[in-house]
Amino acid sequence: MTTVPSVSVADLPPEAHLLDVRERNEWEAGHAPTAYHIPMSELPARLGELPDDDPLYVVCRSGNRSARVVTYLVAQGYPAVNVTGGMQAWLASGREIVAEGDLAARIL
Repeated sequence: MTTVPSVSVADLPPEAHLLDVRERNEWEAGHAPTAYHIPMSELPARLGELPDDDPLYVVCRSGNRSARVVTYLVAQGYPAVNVTGGMQAWLASGREIVAEGDLAARIL
């Protein structure tokens, strides 16, 4: 069994840049203010758009999809780290979330 590089929200470095891999409706409802968005379903076709951050911290709703994405990215040679607990843990830790448009920010 392969171990997925992971970090908790509490242990994220202050300068950590996030790649949010949730679907568009989840992103629009609420995301980290500085996160970059590429849905998991689009990632293989959009690898060239990945930010140059090293490492790249990957987040989803709960940490399950992002763990699969991290496994894939590491296999492709990208230094990626899963954010355990995902956006649910992000919100529970009191970190800011923003929504698109006039929506009240929330995690779907």
